[in-house]
Amino acid sequence: MNDSRKREGEPADGERPAASESKDFIRQMVDEDLRTGKYGGRVHTRFPPEPSGYLHIGHAKAFCIDFGIAEDYGGLYNLRFDDTNPCKESQEFVQAIERDIRWMGFDWEDRCYFASDYFEKLHAYAIQLIGMGKAYVCDLSQDEIREYRGTLTRPGRNSPYRDRSVDENLAIFERMRAGEFPDGSRTLRAKIDMASSNINMRDPVIYRVLHAEHHRTGNRWCIYPMYDFTHCLSDSIEGITHSLCSLEFEDNRPLYDWFLDQLGVHSPQQIEFARLNLSHTVLSKRILRRMVEEGYVSGWDDPRMPTLIGMRRRGYPHEAIRSFCDRIGVAKADSIVDFALLEFCVREHLNKSAPRVMAVLRPLRVVIENYPEDRVEDLDAINNPEDASTGTRKVPFSRVLYIERDDFMEDPPKKFYRLTPGREVRLRYAYFVKCVDVVKDEKTGEVVELRCTYDPATRGGDSPDGRKVKATLHWVSAEHSLPAEVRLYDTLFTKRNPLAVDDGKELTDYLNPDSVNVIETCRVEPGLGKVDPGARLQFERLGYFCLDSVDSGPGHLVFNRTVMLRDTWAKIKRTAKGT
Repeated sequence: MNDSRKREGEPADGERPAASESKDFIRQMVDEDLRTGKYGGRVHTRFPPEPSGYLHIGHAKAFCIDFGIAEDYGGLYNLRFDDTNPCKESQEFVQAIERDIRWMGFDWEDRCYFASDYFEKLHAYAIQLIGMGKAYVCDLSQDEIREYRGTLTRPGRNSPYRDRSVDENLAIFERMRAGEFPDGSRTLRAKIDMASSNINMRDPVIYRVLHAEHHRTGNRWCIYPMYDFTHCLSDSIEGITHSLCSLEFEDNRPLYDWFLDQLGVHSPQQIEFARLNLSHTVLSKRILRRMVEEGYVSGWDDPRMPTLIGMRRRGYPHEAIRSFCDRIGVAKADSIVDFALLEFCVREHLNKSAPRVMAVLRPLRVVIENYPEDRVEDLDAINNPEDASTGTRKVPFSRVLYIERDDFMEDPPKKFYRLTPGREVRLRYAYFVKCVDVVKDEKTGEVVELRCTYDPATRGGDSPDGRKVKATLHWVSAEHSLPAEVRLYDTLFTKRNPLAVDDGKELTDYLNPDSVNVIETCRVEPGLGKVDPGARLQFERLGYFCLDSVDSGPGHLVFNRTVMLRDTWAKIKRTAKGT
């Protein structure tokens, strides 16, 4: 691995990733606030998503921090929708966000709020600022505002409308609310300092004219407050104590405090932490929306997407996602977390919880010549060796079986221990079998069938005469197995950091052409016809799979590969150490 930077949450060399034992900087700040009696000993946080898309795993990290800290201190947490942009928001996204957070195991009880709940209060606060001479109506266009704003090296210039009287501003603002002006023609701006070194303090817009129907308030409003104005005052109204947000809002903190200080209202403490950056993944709602709208994925719930709905469909347990968020911890600096760590957390959970079953992805027909044609045995198979309480199940064994095509080679290299002509192997839970003949297609020369014999004395275990075999293969009965479609997923992007676009390249140039591989020839043991959609299973020797909750139906089984059995995290650790 070329990137030698220490990754967020990376464990010490030679160790498995483990949950952090020391307190992070946010909890240290909360401890100090409790020690000094700030906020009366209360801890009250919130998670404020905009209902303009589905939540992704980066949001999961954020609300695990927001809600987890409140839970740790016996406090409260709110879910509050930042619904101030009616052009992008919908009730569909509201319901999806609620569903995803509940699936992750959090319950905000009766504390679900909307910024739109506070539109009248926010309007009153705006009028208060105008009356104090701290806000004014500006007639500059969006492009002109940007030009007057200046740059990081050049101070801004005062708007020619900055010195309007309080009465004139109040009158025009009332006409803005009444709908007299077209979209974008006027804004309400805070009057702060156009020469400030912090661009966010250069008379930011706090209201704009927008004639658009809101998913909750309908057409009652044609002016809508901006995020920076809405967010801090919504926190204040709800009595939030610690307003936790990602690092991109660090430069907005002076503006957050300015509004609260000017209005003399309750002031929460804004604290910033590093957002999640996941390798071979993009965690930008804008880009994910583009992936959906331009058809690069099948939808927000595509199992390749980093959305929670996509991960749920792929078979990721919510416990594994929470474990991942806990392991990466809370940092102050941005970094990239390896996707392999997320897979490790998923694999760790499924290893303990997922039932084992047998499935053959690319079947090769096997005929056991000395097994009776009309005989069928029900063999005992272990459901999960990690959990003895799950017991066993019956799997049918018959004369004609399927094994994986990759488990046979006619002319094998060294260290290939699976089935070859003349070699004996064990069939899982069944017998020793030996390949005695190979049947090929006359035209193509492809192997289409193996002729084998079995040893009846080896049922379910080793040979009584002590002979050994070097491989155990999974299999299914040809007569009793069920057909299934299997989708093998990989990362959506080939580049570790897709946002670091090279010259002459587009983000879409890094889309992985092998992000999904569909196999329609799979055969699975018959019991899988009765599992519920969303069921998570281990296909022995192949990986963890989930019965697709969308495309599966009676007589049509579709399985998504959740994660492979191979632990790539250990390989990454060895590579990073140069071993």
